[in-house]
Amino acid sequence: VAKLIDEKELPLILPHVDSFKPSGDGRSPLANNKEWVAKGYETDTMPGYAGSSWYFLRYMDPHNENEFASKESLDYWENVDVYFGGSEHAVGHLLYSRFWHKLLFDLGYVKTDEPFKKLVNQGMIQGKSGFVYRLGSEFQSRRHITKNSIPFSELPIPNIFVTKEIFDKYECGTLSKDDVETIEKAKSDAKRILIESKIDGDIKFKELSIAKLNEFAHNFDDDVLKIDSFKNKSKSRLGNEYSIFISNENGDVLTEREVEKMSKSKYNVVNPDDVITQYGADCFRMFEMFLGPIEQSKPWDDKGISGVSSFLRKFWRLFYSETAWKVTDEVPTEKELKVLHKTIKKISEDIEKMSFNTSVSQFMIAVNELQDMKCSKRAILEPLILCLAPFAPFTTEELWHALGYEDSVHHASFPKFESKYLVENEIEYPVSINGKTRASITLPNEISQEEAWARVSELETVQKWMDGKSYKKFVFVKGRIINIVV
Repeated sequence: VAKLIDEKELPLILPHVDSFKPSGDGRSPLANNKEWVAKGYETDTMPGYAGSSWYFLRYMDPHNENEFASKESLDYWENVDVYFGGSEHAVGHLLYSRFWHKLLFDLGYVKTDEPFKKLVNQGMIQGKSGFVYRLGSEFQSRRHITKNSIPFSELPIPNIFVTKEIFDKYECGTLSKDDVETIEKAKSDAKRILIESKIDGDIKFKELSIAKLNEFAHNFDDDVLKIDSFKNKSKSRLGNEYSIFISNENGDVLTEREVEKMSKSKYNVVNPDDVITQYGADCFRMFEMFLGPIEQSKPWDDKGISGVSSFLRKFWRLFYSETAWKVTDEVPTEKELKVLHKTIKKISEDIEKMSFNTSVSQFMIAVNELQDMKCSKRAILEPLILCLAPFAPFTTEELWHALGYEDSVHHASFPKFESKYLVENEIEYPVSINGKTRASITLPNEISQEEAWARVSELETVQKWMDGKSYKKFVFVKGRIINIVV
């Protein structure tokens, strides 16, 4: 029977255990330690979920040696502002932490009855599985060792793969005579390859059957099989250099793609290390944000990452030319300041809303506009670095030091938005004559109706369509439209 030990015996050190195999009767491995059991100690320690359910409270007062956290610390920090976790954590952590926290609340140890103020379940990054269609066959070896002592796994067995159009007709039972003849020819080619390779064996084809099989996702270009990659034994799970393909009339072997959960069993996992090696950690990080809203699941698409990579290169070129540093201390123009403060406003709002994908879009727009303006002015680029720092920490750190700062960019204050730079001084108006748009004109923001008519009447297009006639009505809707009724 377990007993309550004296406080002087704490901390109670668990004994060394030679084997962690289960006891066989449902108890923990600790039950196998006879000396421990003889002392009357508990053999089933507290479940792991209990410790993981309150660790955030310990963070509030981590060095307290008398209690898990002092009342002062708990009153100051209260509960967690935002809990980020995938839906798979709903039971594994979220539910248990609420049970635990509510118990502590009932006992008077914490002042809030909920552990988290806000919950954000981030969506899953999904993979695009790829499928190929293989003719049913089996290799029958007359000897286990070939003439040249080639291991069985490396035998040049020529499997036959068909394009999706053939598979679809096979599924529907509508294979044509030409299709069957093409398949029979491929079978003959497979047997010939075995004979020419001097392999002591034969390849037997089952009565016409075609199987749909998973293949590594990197062997597909959208729904077309990348044959060269597929035939590389080290890059493929099904193909080899002897593989035979029945393509469509365009010469392509069409396949099938499905968006599914990333899984090793589906061969659609994207290795982050490979992406980072090719594009860099910042690009990988921003591309994940760019895929879509944080709470939605979204499929990984290798093609889209090139756009984020291009953006980061463009951003870098605002600071460096091909050969030199190009940042200047010139005074920025109103247009440049407008781009900057529009970006500060948008990013500030998006971060609060956790709309990171639209933040990335805004960065792309801003960099394109500054590039068109040939802007490399410190007064614009320095605040822009600070906006981008949470999204691309490594690139911005490098550029921050290049600007002459010794401290980290992540210790600097986020730039402040100034609304005065977004006030429109000029507005472009469409000019309609008798209800049809015939011209456009840019006018000052504070222009009067009389001044607007004076400017509009000077336009050649307006004079042409009015044909010397006076107007019956001049409609001037400030900030929106100009309409002339002749």
